[in-house]
Amino acid sequence: MSRVGQLPDCAPHVAASASVAQAAQPRTLRTKLAKAPLRPRDPSAPAPSVPTLRLIVARCAVSYTGRLGTVLPSAVRLLVLKADGSVMVHADSGGYKPQNWMTAPTTIVVEGDPPERIEVRKRAGSERLEIAIEEVLADVTHEADVAVALEKDGVERDLQELLAAQPGYCGEGFRLARREWPTDIGPVDLMCREGADGWVAVEIKRVGTIEAVEQLSRYLERIRLDPALGECRGVLAAQQIKPQARVLAGSRGIACVEVDLELLRGDRAPDLTLFALPVS
Repeated sequence: MSRVGQLPDCAPHVAASASVAQAAQPRTLRTKLAKAPLRPRDPSAPAPSVPTLRLIVARCAVSYTGRLGTVLPSAVRLLVLKADGSVMVHADSGGYKPQNWMTAPTTIVVEGDPPERIEVRKRAGSERLEIAIEEVLADVTHEADVAVALEKDGVERDLQELLAAQPGYCGEGFRLARREWPTDIGPVDLMCREGADGWVAVEIKRVGTIEAVEQLSRYLERIRLDPALGECRGVLAAQQIKPQARVLAGSRGIACVEVDLELLRGDRAPDLTLFALPVS
């Protein structure tokens, strides 16, 4: 007969049975449970901010909802959280392009210390990037220097200066409004006026590539958020423009213009056309 307060002899067997049952549970089910999404953040809780540049190397899964839905399964990635609200998710492949990203302005919420979940939301619209972190391998924060204007190489710098002085080479009737027109993701090379009230953003490259078209597309997206510039169009000006870049630019309504540096500098005369008058 058991004494009062003493566990029955069957207790160890019950505990052992529970352990056996847990071990017998399918591994896939245990994995899914372990990687289940974290509970939604309490809206009434204060949202932590990202005051400086933060670099996190972590095993994580990433999901995006907005204009479409995408999911990146669990893997080791580099997370870049910038003070301006931009967030980038990089893998150790694919070159310099992030696997996913969110441009400023955003609201960034970091939960846990070390972080367990990061949520990035567009301040306007319904876009959202959610990062569920399983393991943090490195987490460092740095004070970045104040941003300075990009110093272009000699050719691009010369092209920008010459086209700013002669914007008509980018399009008939163009008038310069400003060089280095600011956006919240960087400056576009030239902002020109066209006609009575038209605006044209001009991006200048030595070689026009698909990446240049993508860059100008991002600038135009930010510029057009201003109602006064909602009809702003884009022009890619370069000494040489790749065929693939022309195709992509055409699909996005961006004009392409090839410019001659020697002609802009006045080092040679324009090529004669059928209706040109002979030089005396």
